[in-house]
Amino acid sequence: MALTRFGFIVTGDNFTQLQGTDRFKMTVVGVASPEQGIEVAKQMVKDGIQLIELCGGFSPVWAGKIIEAIGYAVPVGVVAYGPESIDAMYKLFAD
Repeated sequence: MALTRFGFIVTGDNFTQLQGTDRFKMTVVGVASPEQGIEVAKQMVKDGIQLIELCGGFSPVWAGKIIEAIGYAVPVGVVAYGPESIDAMYKLFAD
């Protein structure tokens, strides 16, 4: 089975964007907080998403909560940043 439905959840603001072709569709959903990612991931699974990627705004703890909430129905990955990116990430998200 080929990957034809991909989901990406990003923290920042609430939005939904659909992109793709006849053979591959991607759903990108923005959430204001990691907690909202749980319901979004559940809906993605219901919608037939085969793979979910979480932005770096989700910690491994939130990834685990999402994986458990969807009952391990699809693979869930998390974007990670190495130590060389810590200062730049801090500047992006500092208030």
